[in-house]
Amino acid sequence: MRALIVGAGSVGGYFGGRLAAAGRDVTFLVHPRRASQLARGLIISSQGEETVVPVRLISAGDTAREFDVILLAVKAYQLEAAIEDFAAYVSGTSMILPVLNGMQHVDALRSLFGAPRVIGGVARLATTLDERGRILDQASFHELSYGEFGGERSDRVVALDQFMREAGFDARLSTEIEREMWEKWAMLASLGAITCLMDGDIGQVARTPGGIDFVQALFAEVAAVIAALWRPLADPFKSQVLSLLTDRSSTLTSSMYRDMKAGQRVEADQIIGDLVRRAAGRGIATPLLSTVLVRLKVYEQARGGKNGR
Repeated sequence: MRALIVGAGSVGGYFGGRLAAAGRDVTFLVHPRRASQLARGLIISSQGEETVVPVRLISAGDTAREFDVILLAVKAYQLEAAIEDFAAYVSGTSMILPVLNGMQHVDALRSLFGAPRVIGGVARLATTLDERGRILDQASFHELSYGEFGGERSDRVVALDQFMREAGFDARLSTEIEREMWEKWAMLASLGAITCLMDGDIGQVARTPGGIDFVQALFAEVAAVIAALWRPLADPFKSQVLSLLTDRSSTLTSSMYRDMKAGQRVEADQIIGDLVRRAAGRGIATPLLSTVLVRLKVYEQARGGKNGR
């Protein structure tokens, strides 16, 4: 199996780097600046040890053989530009495996490439890039889940599973990948909304009078929207999320909040805005999520439109 990694940042770089180190046939599609950083190898720093992985690179427009799987690991707001870069490498048998946040990207990819080419994916890890372009591993969990939206164990996802396994991360073929994607969206939207609106971590919000009531109301709003758009979230999942989001001792924040504090672009439209828009289309009121979206839009205006790729 041959894989094209679109997005050699902290997520695509981590999984692609581990696959390359394990001897898999992996190519990275990168822009010139990232290509210069990776010229001497992709660096993963984990638990005080650095792994340098020689990697194969191409740029948009370069000639390349067909790829069996295209792992799409960019920020959700980079999707349109990424599609322009990788579209020429999608063959009749290619699987597109996106690990973006939200669900908006699924509609876009299906519309452009056809639903059969798109499979579901969820990435769970905590990595970031430093100023030198190294991938810094910040946690003990490194999970990549993938599967057919219909849940079947098709020949192609079984082959993909064999390709992904034993490569230095937890690879898992899921027969319920759509559920996992909706659950991740519910978690990210709630965590992002809480921390961005309240400008603090989960513990700070929970310790504030009225904080837990706010969290419960916001999560109930998210759950109600997802129940209308897809199906009700399972009670055990909701209990687990609420326990996490109301932990008074937690220092947990969202990546969107960390990006906002760093003055970077945020996935406002994809994580919060898309929920608000879909809810409005069903006649569902989202007063709290709509307030969060206004907050994020004010932030985007304050950035002065510095929304580079």
